[in-house]
Amino acid sequence: MLKRHARAACTALAAAGLLLAGTGGATADPAPAVPSAAATLRTADAAPELLAAMQRDLGLTPTQAKARLAHEAEAGATAARLRDRLGAAFAGAWVDGADSAVLTVATTRAADTAAIRATGARAQLVTRALADLDGAKAALDRAAGPATPVRYVDPRSNTLVVEEAEAGAAARLLAATGTDAALVTVVRTAEAPRPLHDLRGGDAYYMNGSGRCSVGFPVTKGTVNGFATAGHCGRAGTTTTGFNQVAQGSFQASVFPGNDMAWVAANANWSSTPYVKGSGGANVQVAGSVLQPVGASVCRSGSTTGWHCGTIQQHNTSVTYPEGTISGVTRTTVCAEPGDSGGSYISGSQAQGVTSGGSGNCSSGGTTFFQPLNPILSAYGLTLKVSGSDPGPGPGPEPEPGGTWKAGTVYAAGATVTHGGSTYRCIQGHQAQTGWEPPNVPALWQRV
Repeated sequence: MLKRHARAACTALAAAGLLLAGTGGATADPAPAVPSAAATLRTADAAPELLAAMQRDLGLTPTQAKARLAHEAEAGATAARLRDRLGAAFAGAWVDGADSAVLTVATTRAADTAAIRATGARAQLVTRALADLDGAKAALDRAAGPATPVRYVDPRSNTLVVEEAEAGAAARLLAATGTDAALVTVVRTAEAPRPLHDLRGGDAYYMNGSGRCSVGFPVTKGTVNGFATAGHCGRAGTTTTGFNQVAQGSFQASVFPGNDMAWVAANANWSSTPYVKGSGGANVQVAGSVLQPVGASVCRSGSTTGWHCGTIQQHNTSVTYPEGTISGVTRTTVCAEPGDSGGSYISGSQAQGVTSGGSGNCSSGGTTFFQPLNPILSAYGLTLKVSGSDPGPGPGPEPEPGGTWKAGTVYAAGATVTHGGSTYRCIQGHQAQTGWEPPNVPALWQRV
């Protein structure tokens, strides 16, 4: 916790052809464009400040930075479709390469490899399914303590990784839970994650006039403006002042440990904006909340250290802080320091989560964890403030209205809805918004 006290991506176009009728030739109407994942997530609109930070922190050229965002959007959609198709055999997915051009999808079933390769991804045959490793991790989470502070599934090695702060701690945890040691890779760590305690994402705010954290993402709830942030920054009723020390609002709900989520309702003097504070104070626009895959680039904004970028290492990580264990966070290579807690993680224009905690610093490097944003939106009925998110009309005629799909709802992967008389399955978790109706965004929904 970080709180201080006192084509690159391909636009899929259907080919136009010639329709010959009778003795005369006539040009057929071109087939309607099918939006690519990159178009849906608006990677081409990435702010210059975000691209500059990616170049600095990831060692990229300007071309690689732009290509990387587009490739990651396409990889996320492809991996999501394959996860849905492979079912219980799915063993994880990740991207590699300076511009994330290589997607690898792992499976426990040899018969799946041809289908994986047909999408352009690399296939990796492994022995353990992701669900099995997640189940083993859940057993460790229930018994873990500060001596084994971090646990996560590493899809690249197809193992469950346990970090130990003292020799033998991991072995004792495995013995206590009856976990097969063959499933586990033990990593010795000299650093212990801790809370980095201290309306625009990344701006400072102060709790009860003393501690400082960072705004995550501006939101609304009905007519109320506010923001999502980390739960360890305050409890329900904790009052806040803004970066300018002007009265701002109060925490409405908070969970920590277990998760690390909260939201603050602002008073009438504050308005939610669809921005995160970028390099030099410039605004970076937020267009949605589609979670990106392992290996993808991600940037963080915080009130202590500003803009820094890195990559997503693992999702669904569990971390044991001195205050207790939190689960379901994402592990990253982005650095952070006290006061950055609660601040924004964003990939391209897609909100990812709020800073929870970590180890190290922004001088020597470090590891940080973020609480994914979509569960916060869902738990508290919040709507992410987004800018210019309507991608325009989808392919073909406008679908008939009706069905269970609803803008503002947070959909997890696997959820099903009806729209225009058809049924769709969500393949990438996100908060629905106008313009992202299921027929319009095949990167997010698959017709069943």
